[in-house]
Amino acid sequence: MKKPVILYLLLALFIHACSRPSQIEKESQNLSGEKTAFQTSNPWKPVTDVRADVAIVYSVKDHHGKGNLTFEERVQTWRDRGYTTHFMTGIAWGEYQDYFTGGWDGKMHLDEGQVTQKGDTLWHGRMVPYIVPSMNFTNYLKERVIKRVIDAGIDAIYLEEPEFWARAGYSEAFKREWKAYYGFDWRPPHESPENTYLSNKLKYHLYYRAVNECFTYAKEYGKSKGMNIRCYVPTHSLVNYSQWMIVSPEASLASLPCVDGYIAQVWTGTSREPNYFNGQAKERVFETAFLEYGSMESMTAPTGRKMFFLTDPIEDWPRDWADYKKNYEATFTAQLLYPMIADYEVMPWPDRIYEGYYRTSANSDNKERIPRFYSTQMQVMINTLNNMPLSENKVSGSQGIGVLMANSLMFQRFPVHQGYEDPQLSNFYGQALPLLKRGIPVKTVHIENASFPQTWKDIKLLIMSYSNMKPMDKAAHKHIAEWVKKGGALVYCGTDDDAFQNVQEWWNTGENTFKIPSEHLFLKLGLNEPFQAGEYTVGKGKVYIMRNDPKEFVLEENSDIEFINTIKRLYETETSGGALQFKNHFSLTRGPYEIISVVDENPDHSPYAIKGMFIDLFDPEIPVLTEKKVNPGEQAFLYNIGSVKNPETPQVLATAARVYDEKIAKNEYAFVAKSPLNTTNVMRILLPEKAAKVAVTDAAGKLLESSTSWDASSKTCMLSFENDPNGVHVKLSW
Repeated sequence: MKKPVILYLLLALFIHACSRPSQIEKESQNLSGEKTAFQTSNPWKPVTDVRADVAIVYSVKDHHGKGNLTFEERVQTWRDRGYTTHFMTGIAWGEYQDYFTGGWDGKMHLDEGQVTQKGDTLWHGRMVPYIVPSMNFTNYLKERVIKRVIDAGIDAIYLEEPEFWARAGYSEAFKREWKAYYGFDWRPPHESPENTYLSNKLKYHLYYRAVNECFTYAKEYGKSKGMNIRCYVPTHSLVNYSQWMIVSPEASLASLPCVDGYIAQVWTGTSREPNYFNGQAKERVFETAFLEYGSMESMTAPTGRKMFFLTDPIEDWPRDWADYKKNYEATFTAQLLYPMIADYEVMPWPDRIYEGYYRTSANSDNKERIPRFYSTQMQVMINTLNNMPLSENKVSGSQGIGVLMANSLMFQRFPVHQGYEDPQLSNFYGQALPLLKRGIPVKTVHIENASFPQTWKDIKLLIMSYSNMKPMDKAAHKHIAEWVKKGGALVYCGTDDDAFQNVQEWWNTGENTFKIPSEHLFLKLGLNEPFQAGEYTVGKGKVYIMRNDPKEFVLEENSDIEFINTIKRLYETETSGGALQFKNHFSLTRGPYEIISVVDENPDHSPYAIKGMFIDLFDPEIPVLTEKKVNPGEQAFLYNIGSVKNPETPQVLATAARVYDEKIAKNEYAFVAKSPLNTTNVMRILLPEKAAKVAVTDAAGKLLESSTSWDASSKTCMLSFENDPNGVHVKLSW
């Protein structure tokens, strides 16, 4: 097979990225005032003024959303309210009707939609197809979208969701790209595993190219105007795209010089996708979210790129408010258990959250807008993110166990060939869930980042399989082998007989004649054929080969015992990690915050108990507790009042509004609170003593209704009133 020039270009870009100073990257990306964000296609409204740092304005389409304003006018409405403004649009779909119907270059381009085997175009909306990103389309994005955004003074651009469906790949546009990339005519993806693999590899390349082209142009055009344009990719996790059978460049984008970071699009809708454990397929929202966020963190941690974590208080699918609340708490907790990420998209689409109508209960067709108790709780939660600190603390549990991932996880999902099946991505979850369900905070490791020393810093034991993915670059094996020889413990699980082992790739082309990719790895490790199951000493490290596909560990009840016992023995004898700790919970102290999750499907059914002086941040009444018990299947988010370093200084500890203009005088504390209209604020305020007078007024000085109570044990004042985005002025005297 002809080796495309692009492979060499990718390698050159990767090497270039590795040489970039990470400190410079970090300084350029962690700008002050850009810690929290939300995205909206509408202009500013008092009912959606959520008071994050950044308003990410969506779409350049004029007269988009409410208000009948141009793009520039929409942007200005947010600037007028003090927001930093960024820009977001889709790169795989969007309101680009002028491109498809000939308005841009006089030619129709509807043939550039993604098409299935049946000849159906995949649509994201009316006249909005999922796109085969041709160079012509990327030129359209540059000219009609990116240039206009930069001309409007926006210096941060997000091109979201570079997605190509695995079931697509039959359009004339895709066939043209195939011939240009591979040098031979298109082959129907469903006819062989190799065709499937080549088709998905091309889809991966096309969006890699599209992102690179658009962001390189953005940076160059911005530079010509004296602007430093920062470029981000909002994307689902590799876990989710693999499970949903979508192909995207994912981790490879982190090594592009033009990519400054990502938004991790993880929320209830992605995390509730069922998976198998102990023979049962069901939703495991916390566990899936934990693995999704982990795969996003490990994608960028070695490269120094910025990462925003996203959560959504609702989801795309219409459900009831109690369902949204329960799963929001699970995903929110999961994101906070990654203490080295402290930038957040606090919500997407505030208009649908605050103004949408959803069921009042699972068994009712009655619908209502967000209940006050939920909007209050949600605002308490998102306002903690404005102050959420980075932390060197570790999540409780045995550290240093990783599961290897590769972008090629997305290549084998659809269609099924020669009896190969991987139900609900079980070959991945089979490596991770048996550990996670026993309270082990398993990490994910991206094979694309194998060359970065930082990738291996905290990994003591690595679990890997080529049952559901294949290495796209042989160089990764060199780095894995070096890590083992220095003392790492590697567990390889796989029968290596799936239908994709023999696809035309580097291990069986040119000078390479390996039957399967693991042969190359094992020879790099110094092992001898026939690579049978068992334990091998490699330098200072160990390799253990299990001739089971990982899906076997979860598809049937009690089928993970040998796997777990192997991990336990190797961890305890071959690493410095000590005894492998089995438990039913995860906990993390992060500044003043205590974050807890207790897993179910664990032999230990006892609740997790913590004692002290806490504010319960998942309760809209934000009560003070001296003990909190968390049951299996539940999470908790607490403010530890005992951790306050300067308890004599008046301060707001928890609030459903954002606090501005704090002023502390003798026996007096004043501030302004802002949050969306039609929501209720609750605040717990630490004071030296009980307030004798509490004045709550609007911006014009008019006295507003409020309620207060005093908790003597915690020396906190509970204050509640109706929110106002124009500001509620509070003054407490004692």
